[in-house]
Amino acid sequence: MNEQAAPMPEFALRLVEWQRQYGRHGLPWQTREPYLVWLSEIMLQQTQVTTVLDYYPRFVAAFPNVQALAAADEDMVMGLWQGLGYYSRARNLHKAARQVVTEFAGKFPRSRIELQTLCGVGRSTAAAIAAFCFNARETILDGNVKRVLCRLLALDGDIANKKFEEKLWCIADALLPQDAADMPAYIQGLMDMGATVCKRSKPVCSVCPMSDICMARAQDCIAELPRKKTAVAVRNMSLYWLVLCNGDGAVFLHKRPAKGIWGGLWCVPCVDSLAALYELAAQFGIAVEDLNEDAEISHRLTHRQLLILPFKAQADCQPIKPTAIVGEWVLPDNLAAYGIPKPLHDYLNAVQDSLF
Repeated sequence: MNEQAAPMPEFALRLVEWQRQYGRHGLPWQTREPYLVWLSEIMLQQTQVTTVLDYYPRFVAAFPNVQALAAADEDMVMGLWQGLGYYSRARNLHKAARQVVTEFAGKFPRSRIELQTLCGVGRSTAAAIAAFCFNARETILDGNVKRVLCRLLALDGDIANKKFEEKLWCIADALLPQDAADMPAYIQGLMDMGATVCKRSKPVCSVCPMSDICMARAQDCIAELPRKKTAVAVRNMSLYWLVLCNGDGAVFLHKRPAKGIWGGLWCVPCVDSLAALYELAAQFGIAVEDLNEDAEISHRLTHRQLLILPFKAQADCQPIKPTAIVGEWVLPDNLAAYGIPKPLHDYLNAVQDSLF
């Protein structure tokens, strides 16, 4: 495999021509408006296009511009993000919107360097915004692009290694088209090629515009590149929910800390042991024998398998407030205004008749 491959001058011209003819067009965020591009780039991080297509229109309808997002209540932002996962993205999105309003007079900066000062915006995301909106000659380097480059130039290296990643950045920079007007089509082409042609498994080499210059194809090592990362072990984690309902049919929710699982979302009291659950119930004046156990819920996060045991109980309208948890009683009709974890959303819907 090639360790010192030189960039190919024809790559950019081929990619731009291919994207304009065969690439993805008509996506709602394919625009020159920085706010809309930025929003889509954050949503698309570690999330499939088909999923984002469902969330994006609702988010834009609620927050049509950066000023509206900056002025919004965090709970409303988190509520609209519910189910999209990686919730730190939503918190960072909200903070970045306020940065744009307070530090940049409500207008997105034009340079990659300045864009990177926004909360939650890394080099690749900043480059995409600058290229799409301002024709900046900046490259992206997400997982798809790394795969394309490793196969194109038959580069064998650990893509998680910082030194190898820096090498890929240098190559990606060298491959940029000379004409700045080509940048939107070029960056979109990189995204499209990695997502639809040079896929992780079952790449469609027969329609690839680089098939005749792809070094991995010539060396018959496409399946080996990029080198597969060592799988991170999935850890089982037990959680216990205290699902409290009062006489008015409201459920008790509290806002979780910003860091950790479901950071910033509203959830029923949640602990990691049965003993802690009993102690928590006692603080609400609930005896152990009054707790009703529901079926276990299994929910997969990236590196964790959550095993959730819900325990239901009736509580007074004015419970004994736990010293560690301050929350609110929320009626079923008002739950939509609170960002809650997807497994809790599904659970409350499933047990609605018996709970409320």
